[in-house]
Amino acid sequence: MNIQWYPGHMTKTRRQIEADLKNVDIVVEIIDARIPVSSRNPDIDSICAGKPRLIVLNRADQADPARNKQWAALFRSQGHAVLETDAKTGSGVNQFSAIIQNVLKDQIAKWREKGQVGRPVRAMVVGVPNVGKSTFINKVARKKSAKAGDRPGVTRGKQWVNVDQSLDLLDTPGILWPKFDDQTIGMNLAFTGAVKDDIMDVETLGCHMMALLAERYPKVLTDSYKLPEVPAREGEENDIAYGYRLLQACAQKRGMRISGGEFDTERMSRVLLDEYRAGKLGRFTLEIPQA
Repeated sequence: MNIQWYPGHMTKTRRQIEADLKNVDIVVEIIDARIPVSSRNPDIDSICAGKPRLIVLNRADQADPARNKQWAALFRSQGHAVLETDAKTGSGVNQFSAIIQNVLKDQIAKWREKGQVGRPVRAMVVGVPNVGKSTFINKVARKKSAKAGDRPGVTRGKQWVNVDQSLDLLDTPGILWPKFDDQTIGMNLAFTGAVKDDIMDVETLGCHMMALLAERYPKVLTDSYKLPEVPAREGEENDIAYGYRLLQACAQKRGMRISGGEFDTERMSRVLLDEYRAGKLGRFTLEIPQA
């Protein structure tokens, strides 16, 4: 799989971010705690080099708590501040301003020495599409200032949001890199909805998700889909073939059939992805930090 997904507005966004960096004091990078590697745009490190960074592990409520701690420790070891949040409910968001002030305490002290008392901190919020940037900003600002939605590409233009007298946020459109050479990254982004569903066949995606769950989180299949046990792979069975058998088994348990009595594996795939994205399958992280 070699996903190509780099609309013209993303090229414009990169240039826009580079131009706006001189006007901000800190970069706030929102990533998905379930896929901390796949949901980070590697371009951001080069684009924003030299600026203080706060990494927000969003959707931390859907990720494995133990993994959240491991990822937070790794990012802190790289010199970044870290905040775990759930932007939809607002969990962890109330710590945001305090962390920003702490990260920039030396800079704020210099402003005061120069007589710039009351100068607001200006923070740029960046991240890949559909990672929760606008929802996060709205929770921080306690108002619906930024456009938010459950599909990629909702925010198309930059917009400043005033939080209070001490903080202004710059919301930017989501930016991806030109292509995903690593199949795992493309798959993870598709699992979480960061790329549009029509980029990849939903049934193929469902097969890969089923195979992944069977190997790493088999209890999800027995608890959520009532399988008496998770069948093992047969011989050299690949993810597609193995995942398809699992889709059939789960479709049978849910009573999903099409004309002719065949199991509706496409519908089962959509249900699987919807329930995963909604956090109904439990808390698990698809990527493990490497030392």
